[in-house]
Amino acid sequence: MKEKTNIRELFASAAERDTFLKICAPMVRYSKLEFRSLVRTYGTDLAFTSMIMADSFCKSEKARLNEFTTNKDDTPLIAQFAANNTIDFLSASEMVYPYVDGVDLNCGCPQRWAMAEGYGSALLKTPELIADMLGTVRRNMPSSFSVSVKVRLLSSTNQTRTIDMCRQLEATGITFLTVHGRTAPEMTKVPVHRDALQEIKQSIHIPMVANGDIFTLDDAERMYAETKCDGKYPSKPHRAPQRER
Repeated sequence: MKEKTNIRELFASAAERDTFLKICAPMVRYSKLEFRSLVRTYGTDLAFTSMIMADSFCKSEKARLNEFTTNKDDTPLIAQFAANNTIDFLSASEMVYPYVDGVDLNCGCPQRWAMAEGYGSALLKTPELIADMLGTVRRNMPSSFSVSVKVRLLSSTNQTRTIDMCRQLEATGITFLTVHGRTAPEMTKVPVHRDALQEIKQSIHIPMVANGDIFTLDDAERMYAETKCDGKYPSKPHRAPQRER
């Protein structure tokens, strides 16, 4: 089993230095081992795998070999999964546990294929299911192992529902959460609602990562100045993976 990095301590260290984590986002067909190794040489603090379909990962060795490879230097690393039920998310998390420092549940993908199959942003309609998936994995993993989630805004104007959801997810014991600063229907059609990200950040006690409209380090610095979020990862057009059947 690969030596672990404690993600909670990583965020705490950044906070002590009054700065934020520079995170390489989960990008379809980009976030493979070779790409992660490259971005680490440019000061990346934390890297994600690309989004992996949890059901295929559990059922198919071919899918596992295609979607996930690592080495001893590939840390800190979080594996992001798309799952629409607790069994798949827990099983995938248990399988990948020896090789990563945490797992993340994608509840932010707004693409039609994901929504149609109950993945990504479709899960935002059932926060109790998200909480069950996160809570189950949290209870079955060591406390030092990171469990996190990515969500979107539930409204572009009133953040009460989004804050309530984030607090519900925080209560499951997750290490941190990522918020994309748009609603699912908005996709990339409007600028990120930075005021909403700031309001959510002030309403929770765990680290929060901001996502959306971050293309350069200057963008990340500006986001930190405006929201005081604990981490930033860049934006890139998101393409659907080829599913294993």
